[in-house]
Amino acid sequence: MTSRDHFVLTKAFHSSGDVIADRRAGYARMLAEGGDHAAAADLMTQALEITPDWAAGWDLLGLYCEKAGDVSGAISAWRHLEALDDNGVFGAGLKLAAHGAGIASDGTAVSYVEALFDQYAPQFERALVDRLGYRVPEMLDDMVQAEMTRLGIESFARALDLGCGTGLMGEKLRAKAAYLEGIDISAAMIAETARKGIYDSLQKTELVATLNGRRADADLVTAADVFIYCGALQPVLAALVPALQPGGLVAFSLEAHDGPEPLFLRPSLRYAHGIDATRDALVLAGLEILRFETAVLRFDRGAPITGMLIVVRKPPLELNAANDGQSDGGDVAA
Repeated sequence: MTSRDHFVLTKAFHSSGDVIADRRAGYARMLAEGGDHAAAADLMTQALEITPDWAAGWDLLGLYCEKAGDVSGAISAWRHLEALDDNGVFGAGLKLAAHGAGIASDGTAVSYVEALFDQYAPQFERALVDRLGYRVPEMLDDMVQAEMTRLGIESFARALDLGCGTGLMGEKLRAKAAYLEGIDISAAMIAETARKGIYDSLQKTELVATLNGRRADADLVTAADVFIYCGALQPVLAALVPALQPGGLVAFSLEAHDGPEPLFLRPSLRYAHGIDATRDALVLAGLEILRFETAVLRFDRGAPITGMLIVVRKPPLELNAANDGQSDGGDVAA
């Protein structure tokens, strides 16, 4: 996704309820589309003098200031927005954190991500695949197929596609799984993929909550460009591992950075994870790393976004099973 996502989100909340303010906001949008973001910010400031409680107006002002290079103005606008947006739909906290004016949450900004993808759903595939060169589902599928061949796996009994979106990953998995589930935080995304008839079941829900409520029944879990919105990996992995059958595979992608930090929040409002920290988190979660590759995931404003493509496995034999085979002579099964 690109910085246009922010604009997609705010369009749906564009009316202030005041005709004059809306007219000025409309002129501001025209100026912004023409590249004059400073003038657009001036007009949005005038509109907000009329309607100071208009949350979407402050969001637009922050965007125009940011585009004009006025970071302090953008931060001021987002602070106003944060005070008005109790549910966090506009992601003011994320925007402040991404610009060093706040602290990023360790978890998913649920309301923001849900609203973003609800707005993005109708144009999701066209934007991501056609314009941004997105190939993560194909690359993950190739890695899963290679491991199936290596491990002698013919198919999966129950596969779970986290953040299924419009079914790009599910299309690749369908022939591999007897039963295929999709979950997504966005109702609009679920509606888009339901039309395709890919999944045996679809559920609108937040992924960590769903995983925490499952028994160990999945033998394949996928997450294509999903954890980049979740923040810290540890809570996700802590919920994911118990939902896997012993020997179950997980295939997922992350945006990558080479610094020492486990993760940081980019201006795109997506998290980038450290390569070494990611390896450590997987090992600590008790997962066996089968494949760990870096590759270009997509392009953002013409620049390649490098990420990690990972396949891991829950150990086929639970550690505590070794203590269940004690014989009368006191021997312990190896």
